[in-house]
Amino acid sequence: MAPTNAQTIHVDGHDVKVTHPDKELFPDDGITKSDVVDHYRAVSAAMLPHLAGRPLTMRRYPDGIDSGGFFQKHASDYFPDWLRTAEMPMRSEEGTVDHAIAEDEAALVYLANQNTVEFHVWLSTVEKPDHPDRLVIDIDPPDGVTVATLRAVARHARDLYADVGLTPFTQATGGRGFHVVAPLDRSADFDLVRDLADRLADRLAAKEPDLLTTEQRKNKRGDRIFLDVNRNAYGQTFVAPYSLRARPGAGVATPLDWSELGRATPNGSTVASIRRRLARKTDPWAGIDDHAGAAGEARERLDALEDAPRNPR
Repeated sequence: MAPTNAQTIHVDGHDVKVTHPDKELFPDDGITKSDVVDHYRAVSAAMLPHLAGRPLTMRRYPDGIDSGGFFQKHASDYFPDWLRTAEMPMRSEEGTVDHAIAEDEAALVYLANQNTVEFHVWLSTVEKPDHPDRLVIDIDPPDGVTVATLRAVARHARDLYADVGLTPFTQATGGRGFHVVAPLDRSADFDLVRDLADRLADRLAAKEPDLLTTEQRKNKRGDRIFLDVNRNAYGQTFVAPYSLRARPGAGVATPLDWSELGRATPNGSTVASIRRRLARKTDPWAGIDDHAGAAGEARERLDALEDAPRNPR
């Protein structure tokens, strides 16, 4: 179908032009750029608090998800002046990257018009970039793992987080697995948080070595579930709540209540179902920052757990 004329959306005091609204970004599902824009408008109230102050990495698909896309960290020179950006130092090399930050609906509409299908966010904010306020374990399965097994692993991670004094939250990624996330009070830097995440994942894997692994090399994992903690580092990202995923079916990353996990699948939310969900249910992560924990204290509790078998009372 030939694209129709551009549409102009007036939002947050800005006129944002949506070009080629009928371009199919998800060809197998018939989902157009206009549908993607509509999705981000529909979820904006729930999504924006999880984007506020966080440098973005955009996953853009100018020719649709079947034609290859790219990750973009830097804000393009032609982005409008009203779209907030932040100049963030790089760690692996000299220089900085000027990241886009989406803090209102207009920004979501504008970036969706740039064929941004997925939004990925830092685990820290621009105000304190070296001190994360999220810890994330990504439960990443190989083919053939049942959803019931993934749910059980997420619950085991939940219980371990609680044992070390962190409040666990979970998200269906919209892809293959689940995230188990803990909010942090930003009292620790990334080195400490990464060490904590590594040790939590190692403890989980040690209890079920035939099922779980923290092995970085794919050819060494076999058919085990990878507990990925690599995103717990400066400048790394995880998929933002309510982001679309660039996969057939157009799944949506969806925060869950733990009571919902038994019915949830990693890619069970769609552009249609997420609207119905948000119409009847408050975002389960709406108060996530009210439960921020101290990574240093969690590590001390983990030390005690690890010492307990060797020093029984």
